[in-house]
This record gives sequence, C-alpha cells and structure tokens, in this order.
Amino acid sequence: MAVSRKLSVDHESWPIAGSFSISRGTKTTAEVIKVTLEQDGATGVGESVPYARYNETIDAAMDALNGARAQIEAGCSRADVHRVLNLHAAQNALDCALWDLEAKLTGTPVWQLAGLDKEPEPVITAYTLSLETPEKMAEAAARASGRPLLKIKLGGDGDHERLRAIRDAAPDTRLIIDANEAWKPADLDNHLAACAETAVELVEQPLPAGDDDALGGLGKTDVLICADESAHGKEDLHKLAGKYSAINVKLDKTGGLTEALALADAAQDQGFEIMIGCMLATSLAMAPGHIVAQRARVVDLDGPLLLARDRDPGIRFDGSLMYPPPPALWG
Repeated sequence: MAVSRKLSVDHESWPIAGSFSISRGTKTTAEVIKVTLEQDGATGVGESVPYARYNETIDAAMDALNGARAQIEAGCSRADVHRVLNLHAAQNALDCALWDLEAKLTGTPVWQLAGLDKEPEPVITAYTLSLETPEKMAEAAARASGRPLLKIKLGGDGDHERLRAIRDAAPDTRLIIDANEAWKPADLDNHLAACAETAVELVEQPLPAGDDDALGGLGKTDVLICADESAHGKEDLHKLAGKYSAINVKLDKTGGLTEALALADAAQDQGFEIMIGCMLATSLAMAPGHIVAQRARVVDLDGPLLLARDRDPGIRFDGSLMYPPPPALWG
C-alpha cells in the first residue's frame, strides 16, 4: 500500500542573546532548517544546522531535501536517508523527523524505539562561554559560576590568560574547553600545561583536523583530548586511536540520530569516551541529542540557553539541569 506523506522544509532564524563568538567568527542568529513530515494524521519534525566548516549551507540543504521530495513523500525510511541525501545537515533534519513521525504514528516514544532500557533521565549540560578578552570572559564566568560545568571557547593567542582569569572567577566550577582547531602543534605542550594548571577536564579539538597526528606523541594526559572536527562517523574511528581519548558526537556531523547512536556504540566498543554536542539551535535540535546524552560522559546541549527565545514548548532547563524533551516538542 502506497504511503501518503507530505514534506515541508523551512529556513528559520532564531536570535541569539547578544552574540556568540568562536575562533572562526561571530554570529547573532542561529540559522536552522526545519523538516516537517505529515502522514496519516501524525506529524514528525526535525531540526538541523548546515555548517560552513563542512561546506554546507542553508540553501544547499533545502535544495537537497526538496530535490529528494518524491522519494521522501513516497515513504523513505531512516535506512534510506543517507541514500537519498548527501548533505549531513539535511540528513539530520530528515532522520530526526522520521524518528518523531514513527513515535507519533505508533504511540511509542523514541527512547523505546531506540532500544533504551529505561526512560531518559535529566542530565547536566555544559554552559558555553563565547570567545572574548580574558576580562570579559572572567566576568561571564563569574555570572555563570553557579553552573556546575562551563565550556570555554578559546582561540590561541591569549588563551592562558583567559583560562587563569576564568578559573579565578569560578574557582569551584568544572571546566572543559573548545579550541575549535585554533592551536598549533608547536604550542600544544604549553597549552596543555595551562589546562592542567587550571584543572581543565577536557580539551575539544585542540589542533586543526589535518594536524592532529601531533597528538599521537602526547602519551597519557590528565586531560581528556576530544575529537570534534576530526570525528564525523564510524569510518573515522580508526584514525583517532592513539590521538584522542573521547569523541564529540553531533547529529549534524553524523547525519541524524540513527548514525549518532551507531557511532556512539562503535566508539565505546573501541574505548573512547562519549561527549554529545550541538550546534547553536533550538530545543528541537537538542531533543534527539538527549537520547545519546544518556550514555555520554560529557553533555553539551546548551543551544537554547544561548538564544533570546526558544520554541514553545521547549526543553525544560533548571539552571544547567536539562530534562527530557516534552512529547509535544519531539519524540
């Protein structure tokens, strides 16, 4: 029997509270793709962020989804997503909409469809401090010092001063950092010494993805070295062994929840710690990540906390405590 399904693809812009800066630049809005699937009176939704670092754009993602409309509306399944689409952000939005649609059609929550043995629990998410001067980052850290885990965006020059200023402003807060590929191999030892001095627990993508062979000579460190730009899917894991101790799983890199779960399984089987991360987006993009968060050592799903407003209904946050998404939102 033929499936009768309707696809809608929308570009949405969500204002950030102030601005958000990393080593690659500054933004004031979160630009997202929303996919909506309607079938048999049920509606499934998914959200993604095309990311320029991976040569993906809003227009290209929308074109890819609209170009595959006939196959999607004819009833393609999650197993078909990576065949009908070749852009990861487009794959992510469609895959997550298909999970949500199946949950709505069957009355079975996604966590059960995904094989979790119990209902998801609230998790502590990191709260990200945008890249700024040491003084401004210290002020931001002081304002956020009541949060248990801060993620610090760094950029190379001045990072030691930033770390020391932040640690002085938030002496009891757990710290993780993200260099976004901004460090150089020659400076790695000095940067990691500053991390040890300020009790940083995890360093995310310290070197450019093409330079990460330099990590192979580090030996055992007290700081977890986490791959982000170097880790997309299962096929990358063999290149990461001996360099990284953790990987950042992001649905916009894997192309959806289906592949994110497969990557997390494979990574844990090979001895990697799991971090679940996000792009800057609304609660709808965070909701599938909460499934992966149930097995993650580090959770970084704070996108909605950095926006001026979120979806309604959105995910409930009590400070940095992130609750499971309400079914009316997703899942």
